[in-house]
Amino acid sequence: MNWHQLTDIAQLESIKEESFTQPVLLFKHSTRCSISSTALNRLERNWNQEAVGTLKPYYLDLIQFRPISSAIESEFKVEHQSPQVLVIKDGECIYNESHMGISFNELTEMV
Repeated sequence: MNWHQLTDIAQLESIKEESFTQPVLLFKHSTRCSISSTALNRLERNWNQEAVGTLKPYYLDLIQFRPISSAIESEFKVEHQSPQVLVIKDGECIYNESHMGISFNELTEMV
């Protein structure tokens, strides 16, 4: 799995623009939470780029970059959760799930 690091709030505008040409996955991960680690490992173990086509995955370390998570909540109008995945398409959040509800199979249905 080829994660793209989300480390700057300014990237959100680029991600939003990028979502008009390809769907984007945002994975919000708490490095202090065992549930978050489990969800991340499940996603990485099941990841199959061919199954999700052009979906581009971004990884956000919530502990190190908490203000970015707040900006995501505001920009895409989703309540903050950790762990959490969002799929952004055409500038809008079309899917979000958290905790053990994060499923690679559901992601494949969304793209």
